[in-house]
Amino acid sequence: MAEQNTDGAGHGEGMPATVVDCALYEDGARLPGRVDLDRILDRVDPDAGRFAWIGLYEPTVEQLQQVADAFDLHPLAVEDAVHAHQRPKLERYGDVLFLVLKTIVYIDHEQVTATSEIVDTGEVMIFAGPGFAITVRHGSAPPLNEVRRQLEADPHQLGHGPSAVLHAVADLVVDRYLEVADAFAGDVDTLENEVFSPDLPVDASRIYQLKRELLEFKRAVVPLAPALQRLSEGTLPQVSAKVAAYFRDVADHHQRVSEQIAAFDELVGGLLNASITQLSVQQNSDMRRISAFAALIAVPTMIVGVYGMNFDHMPELTWRYGYPAVLTVIVAACTLIYRALRRNKWL
Repeated sequence: MAEQNTDGAGHGEGMPATVVDCALYEDGARLPGRVDLDRILDRVDPDAGRFAWIGLYEPTVEQLQQVADAFDLHPLAVEDAVHAHQRPKLERYGDVLFLVLKTIVYIDHEQVTATSEIVDTGEVMIFAGPGFAITVRHGSAPPLNEVRRQLEADPHQLGHGPSAVLHAVADLVVDRYLEVADAFAGDVDTLENEVFSPDLPVDASRIYQLKRELLEFKRAVVPLAPALQRLSEGTLPQVSAKVAAYFRDVADHHQRVSEQIAAFDELVGGLLNASITQLSVQQNSDMRRISAFAALIAVPTMIVGVYGMNFDHMPELTWRYGYPAVLTVIVAACTLIYRALRRNKWL
């Protein structure tokens, strides 16, 4: 896997390939050397301010079970962490917190089409307990190497222990939500301009595809609100009051994204209705034009049809001016009908 080495400096000797980094921290500072996963539990000491941070990427059942056995993780949380595809949530198993975050990656594209992929989702799970923080990434979840470097550069913040890791990862994920929301705004504005432009109507399937991708974005973001609320209240013993204050900032950013998504959803729904209405109006206009031309054709067809019945005794058949008179009547009748249709805006 190309991403396996992106969360840290490298693997310790004897580490499974899925472990992207495994380090010990004491009083906010990373202890030197690389730690073997098999021996890390012996060196963890929460009372001394020493904890382990293990980064995993798409571990198998056996690989994660090794970590679960070492830190006594709950089997249900382990199952969720292996199989992924979970809703954003926060669960507490004894003295261990298990946080699930859905990540969003914006896919660059020239314009929204009926088959455009605009967002791609991944997952980050975090176990935070006495003396350890375990991050598990799946899919397109962003590497956490930058988060690790930022925390290691801030010993005061990292000194809060595993809850600091919990906050830093959640902060990264929610900040990515803001970036994706800003990019989404560009797509919504573009389609809005096209829908209300005088050019040809926008294909409704393009708007519907944008709404589908927006729904995927919404499903990843909105359910996280209760988890962030609990983390920011300061009532969880695993999260110190100082870290809870930082979570309030994350919750504020999350609320902002949720409000943007709600606004986008309402606007795109309106664009879809407007597009369908425009299409209906255009169809009605086309039908009126067709009816108008049918009326114009009906008059000469009727007159010519009468004189095409070929009876022996018909009025004016032998009249010298009969043919031009009939043509004059046809032209006059069509002109009157055309003017009436134009006056009523059917043509």
